[in-house]
Amino acid sequence: MSLEAQDVSFRYPCGRELYRGLSLSVEPGERVALTAPSGRGKTTLCRLLAGYLEPSVGRVLADGEPVRPVARLRGEASPVQLLPQHPELAFDPRVRLGRSLGEVAGAGEARARADELLGSFGVREEWLARRPHELSGGELMRLAMVRALSVRPRYLIADESTAMLDAVTQAELWHVLLGLQESDGWGLVLVSHSPALVGRVATRRVEL
Repeated sequence: MSLEAQDVSFRYPCGRELYRGLSLSVEPGERVALTAPSGRGKTTLCRLLAGYLEPSVGRVLADGEPVRPVARLRGEASPVQLLPQHPELAFDPRVRLGRSLGEVAGAGEARARADELLGSFGVREEWLARRPHELSGGELMRLAMVRALSVRPRYLIADESTAMLDAVTQAELWHVLLGLQESDGWGLVLVSHSPALVGRVATRRVEL
């Protein structure tokens, strides 16, 4: 049981190669920080792990099953969810947020989980009637976290997901995330340029 990158290589269409034979494993319950100077491909690796990009060589597995590219999922929730640095990227700018959340959570258990998480993350009911550009970054990130966690992922990728927020909001959201991670047991991959945050959150660090 793990999220694995197995001998992954990735090359952009322009020809730039970021990795060659990279392997990484994240166990359920772990909190792994990816560390490297800027420009070394941390965000690209996050997108590979979450299925937003496909390796040029190698494969990505979640609990032994290939991580399916997000573009090919048909109404199915991926076991690996990505929290990007810019939360507006998680939502269709034309669609009200309540509808966006409903498209992911649907009905039944996932919908009940989403409703529970709305309270945990301090989401106000009136936000659901708005479009993404009508909320602040902190408000939208709360909804992005609800969206990602409502489908009960087995792994969460947090790519500088609170970097644009003030210190108080960052602390609040990480307190909620860590409580949920402890209770639900999903694995976490973290990217942050904050040594204090990495030191507090990560149980292990991987240098790229």
